[in-house]
Amino acid sequence: MKLRGQNDRSDSRRVLKPRESPTVMQPNPSEGGVHAGNGLSLNLPAELLIGAPAATNAAAAASSNDSSEVRVSLTGSSGESNGGASSRRSRVNSHSHTHSHSHSHSRAQLHSSSEPDLDPPDSDGDSGEPSGSLTELRCLFRWIQKSLPFLVILCAKLVIQHALGLAVGVGLLTTFLYVNKNIQTQVFLQDRHSKLQCIWLLLFLTSSTLLLYYTFLSETLYHSLIFLNPTIEPLGFWEILWAVGVTNFVIKFLFMGMKCLILLVPSSLATYRNQGRWLMVTEELGQVYQATAPFPLWFRFLVTYQESDGAPGLTLGVLLALLYLILKLLGLYNQWTSFLKTVRIFLAGKHTGSAATRAQCSEAGDVCPICQGEYREPRVLICQHVFCDECIALWFNRERSCPLCRTVITDKVYKWRDGATSPHLQIY
Repeated sequence: MKLRGQNDRSDSRRVLKPRESPTVMQPNPSEGGVHAGNGLSLNLPAELLIGAPAATNAAAAASSNDSSEVRVSLTGSSGESNGGASSRRSRVNSHSHTHSHSHSHSRAQLHSSSEPDLDPPDSDGDSGEPSGSLTELRCLFRWIQKSLPFLVILCAKLVIQHALGLAVGVGLLTTFLYVNKNIQTQVFLQDRHSKLQCIWLLLFLTSSTLLLYYTFLSETLYHSLIFLNPTIEPLGFWEILWAVGVTNFVIKFLFMGMKCLILLVPSSLATYRNQGRWLMVTEELGQVYQATAPFPLWFRFLVTYQESDGAPGLTLGVLLALLYLILKLLGLYNQWTSFLKTVRIFLAGKHTGSAATRAQCSEAGDVCPICQGEYREPRVLICQHVFCDECIALWFNRERSCPLCRTVITDKVYKWRDGATSPHLQIY
């Protein structure tokens, strides 16, 4: 009893004083002796200490006047202190290790899950393009990559079905490029051009055109040259487009043949300057012809309708044909205006610069800078440079400035004097 009383008194002295901090569990460093290493204190509300011993209840009641919290010291015997402390440390260490491991694992999972979301904006920010556009481009590229074999098969089928038409188109294009380049070369050579080469070009164009029309004799494609409809059945969109393209190339061939004939005219009858003007007028006239030739074919195609369409189909076809007629007339008006300007230039026959004197030719070295030959009808420009009349006339077909000093001489460029033919395909 005496020993128990002493323990009670010692416990009452160690009764925790009320604190203002919340309920925590922490070691008590103020205790000495055997309790110094394992003393713990709990700050608990007074109402939670219902099942405590009687002495503890008395101490809690005594201290309740100052605060609603009491401090309870948990101590163990000296024999159990070391094992309890070590076991508590092991539990705390294992708990902290488990908690840190789970926390690091969850943080790694969060980081790994957030990486795919963070990477695209960074890459998009560097590229300066929205992520949606890049995604659509990738999808389009994948679709093309997957569909490439089918597209190849489809193209092969179309080539097989239209092998003859494609072969004709390639042949017409290569013929045009070959003859056009050679005509420009012969015009540039002036009096040194080969008449035999001009005859060969003329025969080549004639034979190519006759062979084409003979191959498609049943379709009477030559009717398009005189503004009639060919006998193509069925007269669908692709058939119309093919007939218009063939007719356009044939018209080019006809006027290129006329240019070859102009080059065959002796220089005594037509000077090279006059030949350039004739070549210019020929090309402008050919472009007007090319613009008017497709009109009957497209007009017929737009007006044609199926019987099942009835009156609405006919009305729509007529309206579309009238709209096409208006657009065509506007285009022809521009073509005709350009042609009239060319005719006025042809009739005026203006020379570039003024006639050069013998002294000016001597100062220039008696050699034309363009043809590197003796001057023929020398002309002096406002910059005092002397050239042959024909040479400088050909130069100003494409340029506006002096060949030597680049001084602007004229504000007009007279096209097509060099014998060139426009590669523009008039398909409507």
